[in-house]
Amino acid sequence: MIFNKMSFKLNVQKYLMLSILLLIIIAFSLLTPKFLTYVNLRNVMMQVSLIIITGSAVTLLMISGHFDLSVGSIIAFSGVMHALISKHWAPTQVSILIAVGMGGVIGYLNGLMVTKLKITPIIATMGTMYAARGLAFIIARADGGANITSGLPLDFENLGRKMIGPVPFLIILMIIIVAVFYFVQTKTNLGRYSFSIGANKNTSFLSGVKVEKWVILLYVLSGLMAGFCGIILVSRLGSGVPTIGQGFEFDVIIAIVLGGTLITGGEGSVLGMVIGALIVGFVANGLNLLDVQAFYQTVIKGCILLGSIILERSLKKKLA
Repeated sequence: MIFNKMSFKLNVQKYLMLSILLLIIIAFSLLTPKFLTYVNLRNVMMQVSLIIITGSAVTLLMISGHFDLSVGSIIAFSGVMHALISKHWAPTQVSILIAVGMGGVIGYLNGLMVTKLKITPIIATMGTMYAARGLAFIIARADGGANITSGLPLDFENLGRKMIGPVPFLIILMIIIVAVFYFVQTKTNLGRYSFSIGANKNTSFLSGVKVEKWVILLYVLSGLMAGFCGIILVSRLGSGVPTIGQGFEFDVIIAIVLGGTLITGGEGSVLGMVIGALIVGFVANGLNLLDVQAFYQTVIKGCILLGSIILERSLKKKLA
């Protein structure tokens, strides 16, 4: 009965957010003729794809009641490591695996600090956020410049720029990853335990759930997806740039919260996160097409986040 009521509340918010997304699309379509072109829609999907890929893992983490502020810095660290390794030591395919794995290692460290050392998730992941970003700059400097650009293998840019017909390969990857994490959320123990831990960690522990193990796994998945996005981003740029991913963690959190995931945990949806990311992406794209200055866009993004939290609380009260 409780599960059905929670599902009903999530569906109501999901349909409401979907309605808002459609209204945004209609509004910008009327305001600028460039908005509903194939090229522009493809660009929007490319822009939000990394948010959605990382957000698929972070959504489950936040459903469990935990945060990860380090994903933007993991993107930079894994991306720069991929450039360094593929330039000096290993073929591109091997370098991808190693660099993504390094993102998973940072996620594992986050999980250990939160579960074993009992450090608050925000503090623990803020620490790795600064450390990973600093390492990205150190690695780039050690290679001889601000970025790692020259000497990269010819196939370094393939993953981020590959096309399957008229569709970017990145968009196909995004759809596959969303489908995998939706399956994980709805059909696996990891998904069920994420909700259980977020709703009541102590009750889950007393019920036999190995809370620490599952939380560490969620942090590892978050690190792996962020690391993978770092590989894609430097591949698209054709350079290992340590400044990439700045503010990315907040874009992910905004998309997740807009999608109906409670900051306190226990409720959420991967599909809802996708809708939230599309809202953020289409708003930013529409404002760019209308030549709205960047600082106004930041204000609007903050208002969207605050509005979503107010909406979330009002819906929760009405449906309680």
